[in-house]
Amino acid sequence: TLLLTAKGYEKKRGKLLAPYIPQIQGVDPSLQIDNRIQASSQAILPGSKHNKSRAANTRDERFRSDLHTEAVQAALAKYKERKMPMPSKRRSVLVQSSVEACTPPDTSSASEDEGSLRRQGRLATSTPYQGHGHPAVEHWFNRVIQGSSTSSSASSTSSHPGGRSVTTTNTSAHAALNANAAATALADLMAHTQLDNHSAPPDVTGLSERSSFHGERPQVASVRGVSRSYNHHTSVMETADGVPVNSRVSNKIQQLLNTLKRPKRPPLREFFVDDFEELLDVQQPDPNQPKPEGQQMSPLEGEPLGVVTNWPPSLPAALQRWGTTQPKSPCLTALDNAGKPVYTLTYGKLWTRSQKLAYTLLNKLSTRNEPLLMPGDRVALVFPNSDPVMFMVAFYGCLLAELVPVPIEVPLTRKDAGSQQIGFLLGSCGVTLALTTDACQKGLPKAQTGEVATFKGWPRLLWFVTDGKHVVKPPKDWHPPIREASNDIAYIEYKTSKEGSTMGIAVSHAAMLAHCHALTQACGYTEGETITNVLDFKRESGLWHGVLTSVMNRMHVISIPYSLMKVNPLSWIQKVHTYKARVAVVKSRDMHWSLLAQRDQRDISLSSLRMLIVADGANPWSISSCDAFLNVFQARGLRPEVICPCASSSEAMTVAIRRPPEMGVPPPGKAVLSMGGLSHSVIRVDTEEKLSVLTVQDVGQVMPAALVCVVRVEGTPYLCQTDEVGEICVSSGSTGVAYYGLPGMTKNIFETIPVTSSGVPVSDRPFTRTSLLGFVGPDSLVFIVGKMDGLMVVSGRRHNADDVVATALAVEPMKFVYRGRIAVFSVSVLHDERIVVVAEQRPDASEEDSFQWMSRVLQAIDSIHQVGVYCLALVPANTLPKAPLGGIHISETKQRFLEGALHPCNVLMCPHTCVTNLPKPRQKQPGKVGPASMIVGNLVAGKRIAQACGRDVAQLEDNDQARKFLYIQDVLQWRAQATPDHPLFLVLNAKGTVASTASCLQLHKRAERVAAALMGRLNTGDHVALVYPPGIDLIATFYGCLYAGCVPVTVRPPHPQNLATTLPTVKMIVEVSKSVCILTTQAIMKLLKSKEAAAAVDIKSWPTVLDTDDLPRKKSPQMYKPPTPEMLAYLDFSVSTTGILAGVKMSHAATSALCRSIKLQCELYPSRQIAICLDPYCGLGFALWCLCSVYSGHQSILVPPLELESNASLWLAAVSQYKVRVTFCSYSVMEMCTKGLGSQTEALRLRNVNLSCVRTCMVVAEERPRIALTQSFSKIFKDLGLSPRAVSTTFGCRVNVAICLQGTAGPDPTTVYVDMRALRHDRVRLVERGSPHSLPLMESGKILPGVKVIIANTETKGPLGDSHLGEIWVSSPHNATGYYTVYGEEALHADHFNTKLSFGDTQTVWARTGYLGFLRRTELTDASGERHDALYVVGSLDETLELRGMRYHPIDIETSVIRSHKSIAECAVFTWTNLLVVVVELEGSEQEALDLVALVTNVVLEEHYLIVGVVVVVDPGVIPINSRGEKQRMHLRDGFLADQLDPIYVAYNM
Repeated sequence: TLLLTAKGYEKKRGKLLAPYIPQIQGVDPSLQIDNRIQASSQAILPGSKHNKSRAANTRDERFRSDLHTEAVQAALAKYKERKMPMPSKRRSVLVQSSVEACTPPDTSSASEDEGSLRRQGRLATSTPYQGHGHPAVEHWFNRVIQGSSTSSSASSTSSHPGGRSVTTTNTSAHAALNANAAATALADLMAHTQLDNHSAPPDVTGLSERSSFHGERPQVASVRGVSRSYNHHTSVMETADGVPVNSRVSNKIQQLLNTLKRPKRPPLREFFVDDFEELLDVQQPDPNQPKPEGQQMSPLEGEPLGVVTNWPPSLPAALQRWGTTQPKSPCLTALDNAGKPVYTLTYGKLWTRSQKLAYTLLNKLSTRNEPLLMPGDRVALVFPNSDPVMFMVAFYGCLLAELVPVPIEVPLTRKDAGSQQIGFLLGSCGVTLALTTDACQKGLPKAQTGEVATFKGWPRLLWFVTDGKHVVKPPKDWHPPIREASNDIAYIEYKTSKEGSTMGIAVSHAAMLAHCHALTQACGYTEGETITNVLDFKRESGLWHGVLTSVMNRMHVISIPYSLMKVNPLSWIQKVHTYKARVAVVKSRDMHWSLLAQRDQRDISLSSLRMLIVADGANPWSISSCDAFLNVFQARGLRPEVICPCASSSEAMTVAIRRPPEMGVPPPGKAVLSMGGLSHSVIRVDTEEKLSVLTVQDVGQVMPAALVCVVRVEGTPYLCQTDEVGEICVSSGSTGVAYYGLPGMTKNIFETIPVTSSGVPVSDRPFTRTSLLGFVGPDSLVFIVGKMDGLMVVSGRRHNADDVVATALAVEPMKFVYRGRIAVFSVSVLHDERIVVVAEQRPDASEEDSFQWMSRVLQAIDSIHQVGVYCLALVPANTLPKAPLGGIHISETKQRFLEGALHPCNVLMCPHTCVTNLPKPRQKQPGKVGPASMIVGNLVAGKRIAQACGRDVAQLEDNDQARKFLYIQDVLQWRAQATPDHPLFLVLNAKGTVASTASCLQLHKRAERVAAALMGRLNTGDHVALVYPPGIDLIATFYGCLYAGCVPVTVRPPHPQNLATTLPTVKMIVEVSKSVCILTTQAIMKLLKSKEAAAAVDIKSWPTVLDTDDLPRKKSPQMYKPPTPEMLAYLDFSVSTTGILAGVKMSHAATSALCRSIKLQCELYPSRQIAICLDPYCGLGFALWCLCSVYSGHQSILVPPLELESNASLWLAAVSQYKVRVTFCSYSVMEMCTKGLGSQTEALRLRNVNLSCVRTCMVVAEERPRIALTQSFSKIFKDLGLSPRAVSTTFGCRVNVAICLQGTAGPDPTTVYVDMRALRHDRVRLVERGSPHSLPLMESGKILPGVKVIIANTETKGPLGDSHLGEIWVSSPHNATGYYTVYGEEALHADHFNTKLSFGDTQTVWARTGYLGFLRRTELTDASGERHDALYVVGSLDETLELRGMRYHPIDIETSVIRSHKSIAECAVFTWTNLLVVVVELEGSEQEALDLVALVTNVVLEEHYLIVGVVVVVDPGVIPINSRGEKQRMHLRDGFLADQLDPIYVAYNM
């Protein structure tokens, strides 16, 4: 049967634990256990030392059943030692900054109001006993768990299942771990493999890590400055690019991989639906899970309410009776913090004072001659817990005045936890007046005016002090109306829901009276009895017993304030003894506290008690408090049968209570239930070998005149079967009637109609849901196993927050966190609930200790509840939000967690173990269009082939003088003759003044001087590196090289403040380009040969360095004429975002064609001016800076981007000053303007900056357009006249530096929205703006004249249809002719520059851009009248991450992450061994660093279905960026693996 006798329970416990308790020498284990069991179940034996140490242990008894603690220990003992990577943290984060963090919290609790004691003076009774150590089990257990964690060497010893002891030898990679060895030697629950170090990290996902570029991207040279000699020592891991890694970081990642190798998770069902909806794996119910087998339960009826002669018709009538007939009779005694009685309120006083208040409220408060209050109005009662007398007078005063009291907590600060919701309740109840005491009013926070401050979210209130001097005596002829109890509202009790919203439960006069009647009968209350009350008198049991029912029966209440309990936990027991109280109302917390302090008291007796009402008897863990309390106090006269647990809820009031012994009720029951069964809502008495059990006691019989049934929690309220857990529902005249002002919720809760399995209503009257989960056992006893508020449904199984707290608390040793300051709740991530555990850490706990405790808590919960914890966070002491009477405010804690405002000091996330409903990794489908597809005309698979071209150059015959010349240097010579004084260039400095200018002739003359200097020294065709700051020198030396027949290579000069990182890049470009000479300025020449430079590179190996500052005015003998336009004109070197240095060869023909396309697209003529704010070293920036003005003759206003750092408005002011119509910039420039000038547009307007002249402003880019940035730029500078249509972007890449460019004519760029989930499968699916998972993509400008673009399948190399995603291929006269590399690998990469389609048009030669994108025909018409084809760039193939068989673009993940918390300034992601690493820059205090870990993990799971492996929090500016403003993710990855980032925090997600 369900119930076990106490003896059976002990015996069973013995059996369960026998294998886990080591034998004491010479003692038979069974004896040993029996000895302990007898001791714990009978009164304490005087000689039993063993037991003393047990009881004195300061563990939170409410959450302690010994059986459970030992079960947890045993479960943990099964885990082997495993290494888990410990998070690394910057030292400054360890230092707790708040002063209060070092004071221990004054409360310790698991649910709403269980506080801990402030142990003052000699009350710290727990300390002397700690010396006895734990009982044997714990001793032995702690030794096992800490096994190797004390060793300082990094070799981890671990026993295989076979029992052999295996030692991993210290590899060099391991050695770095020495410092952390102790911390990381942790038991691990996710995999059972021995830790070994492979040279290559294992592939966890079973998908190959190779990103596409290994085979087909030019790996010309790594700019990372790493020698490419591969180091093949086994212990050294290498990055994809051969960077040796033997750092702490990679070791931790290695551990993480080993841990994740065999994650515990259900096998995923085979499925892949070729639809876009990536179905999340829905957990299929386990066919073997227990199912209820009993009959349908039948509703349970309480005994009828007895008829009492002379029973008052209402509560005010009872007060009137006692107040007039027994005025001297004591009603309530209040105590001070020393436990001395300060005041006894008599029934006569209560009656007269309540009348005075009632009269004053109704007649003496007015606004504009109208009475302020009318009968039925709601009034707030704000009274401190230490003043029951004033509260009682105010409560009955309101009842007599027919006002509705709404008791609430005293607000302590302007922003208390949950205060906003209380404000909402007051507002919705229409409260305008608050009653309080004089002392309380003085203590409330004040505004400047001296009035009480308005609290966050509260309505405006009038505060009225109810002390004697403010109330008046009513005239002789005034009498309060005493009516029969009606269905009008008597009072409103507040209740906070699981989500944190506060509801007001309305209780009618009739229900209030009926509940008093039922309690009187159930508890056998008699007139004049004495009762001690420890509970909050404002609500629930404290109000029902201590304020309402007591007055009904003229009882005397001794009210014990919370503040007294904190100082003296024994006070309630002493008062029972002093006043010979018959009844005491307590919570299990109060019993637990008194146990800790009972040593000193010898002379107290509890023999007067006939009833000890345990108000939270419904908390399944109250049983251990009851048992332990009885153990100790039976010797002091406490009779076992007087302990009466009860179950109640704010909505249903008292549901069931164990009757006092004299009523002849059946003996109490106890059930040991299987937690596994409970998680499926099934009641199974635990079978022998299980460790996870829950022991519950009954809460007695249902209340008189109540009808109770148990219904299913979700969906239709069907009656449960007898062996099934459900929500208890009550139908009686003594429950609340509604949530005030919330009719919808009221219907759900207060008007439930339970039905039988055939759908027939159980009764014709409605039921109230109690939010208690339980069942009805034998003898019609009610058992409660949990509350709806603590219910967490994870993957279809139910877990109770309190049970999880208890398991966490059973994990010894408890040196690291405060007992009971633990909150457990669930958050919804990716369509399932995930469990979060938050605890307060003691200030003296070390990192290693805390981390070890955390990992053991994870294991214990996993083992006992078979559920994973998603996140475990430790916060500094005293920082969790407090509930009114101590305890943790759970909903507020959850809110802070989700907002990233919890500021933990330790976090452990376990998404890999918890998240089991991800979609199945995708298996690659073969390409859609194969050669077998019919190509009909220009359709492929029924769609128009995706190809497009710019205008035809041949038809654009213009009077273009420059076309006569095949070579750009010829154009310069011609201009120098034809228009010698025409200004070509104008360079601005940071002040906005002209630094230098050059006309056609001046430029030509300066170029000649350079040529003259080179011709004697160098041979034709030699490569020359030009290392200049942005300016005319750079342009002049470029043309000088062409005049001399040399090949120029422009190189960004090293940064004097940052030689260590910038100089190696210069050196590498000089070497890779085979430059035989460096031309530069004197200043840079000094720098290249300086001592500082020698520290970064080998300065002896520079080629000849010439400075061109003071060249003699010499004409070169004759100009060099290249034999053919196909000859090499210049080399263009650039670092790609993946950190690869790629130089491309530009021929003379390509150079001229490029200039001509740009001239035609932008309509450039000598009379035009354009402003350029770009770096002049590579790509389109170089072409615009050095080539285009010479070709087209327009004047270029050059603004070096570096100057914007000291003057952010430089570029825009120049655009305005010169009334420029066309301007170019980079994303970094645009970002500097939006960030630096966002708030200064007004100041700029006063300086007459006007941007209405701009027709087109183009951002030069080699990436997907950054819509958010361009839009915010347009928005900010709209105020200065910038047209919203002006801003657009360009697109170029290594094979062709200018593919698209908006230009001056043609339709505006269009924007489309695509489904991000489809993109991951390489598909384009257009969706509406704002639809979920939508991603906006903007067209990258118009395709340039002479350029043809086609979209090809990356695998089959076949053409794709319109709106299909593929690689962008380009064909154009200004394509580069190839990569220029050191290794002679041209052949390898030849197909990048000349490749052909595998079918269709197989003749045209294309260059592959390495970018994914698609073409889409729009409804717009272009300049030639044709329909316009828009090109959308999605992202670089090299950058994409292949994860779970899908293709992700880093920028999409980064955008989600940046949105997840206000303090994330920037983010970059990369993969390492198939783990996703997310690096975030924290713009805020370091306290926030750990808040980001959970938020980042959540958002990436929700929006991308990916589990983040490592979260790295760094300072702003750590993520490296190249000159185009693109993130250098590979540099970042190498820096992270080499441990060079100095991160604030690194979290390894388990």
